[in-house]
Amino acid sequence: MQLVVARIGRAHGIKGEVTVEVRTDEPELRLAPGAVLATEPATVGPLTIETGRVHSGRLLLRFEGVRDRTAAEALRNTLLIAEVDPAELPEDPEEFYDHQLMDLDVVLADGTEIGRITEITHLPSQDLFIVERPDGSEVMIPFVEEIVTEIDLEEQRAVITPPPGLIDESQAVIASSRDEEGDEDEAPESGKDA
Repeated sequence: MQLVVARIGRAHGIKGEVTVEVRTDEPELRLAPGAVLATEPATVGPLTIETGRVHSGRLLLRFEGVRDRTAAEALRNTLLIAEVDPAELPEDPEEFYDHQLMDLDVVLADGTEIGRITEITHLPSQDLFIVERPDGSEVMIPFVEEIVTEIDLEEQRAVITPPPGLIDESQAVIASSRDEEGDEDEAPESGKDA
C-alpha cells in the first residue's frame, strides 16, 4: 500500500537541498537517508534520500543525483510516496494511518448514525474527516480528541461528541453579544426624505 509522506517545497541553497512539507507522523522512519520513495508525478522518481536535516524548524532533504538549485527547484510540488505493509500499524496506539480510518462509520455516543468517512484532509493545525451523511450531504469533523472520542477499528466506527451546530446547524449557538431581537424591529434608514 502506498502512503503520501511528504510534498517537496522550494529549493534551499545552491547544493540541491529542498524543503519538505511532512505528511507523516514518522518522518524519522519514512524520510531517513537511504529511503527510496515513489513520486507523483511518477516521471520524476523514484527518488532516494541522500541526506536529511532540520534547519529553522523545517526538514531539508537532498536526493541522490540532485546537485544544484535548478534540479532541486524542478522537484517542487512533487509528492513523495512510501510503500507500507497494510498490516503495519503506527507505534503510538493513538495514531492511525488514513487507510485505517477510511470508510469507518461515524456515530454519536448514543449510537446515532452520522455517516461514514470518505476523505481525510490534512491541515496544518489539525486533520478533518469528510463524512458523507446518509442523505448524500457532507459534514467536516475535526479529528481532535475533544470531538472524536473513540476510534474502534474492530467495530469499524468512530465515536464523536460534536459541539452544538457541528452536525445540525439548527442547534448552532450564536456567539454574539448583540440583542438580535431588538435589531429585527428596527427598519434600516434609507437616507432619503419621504
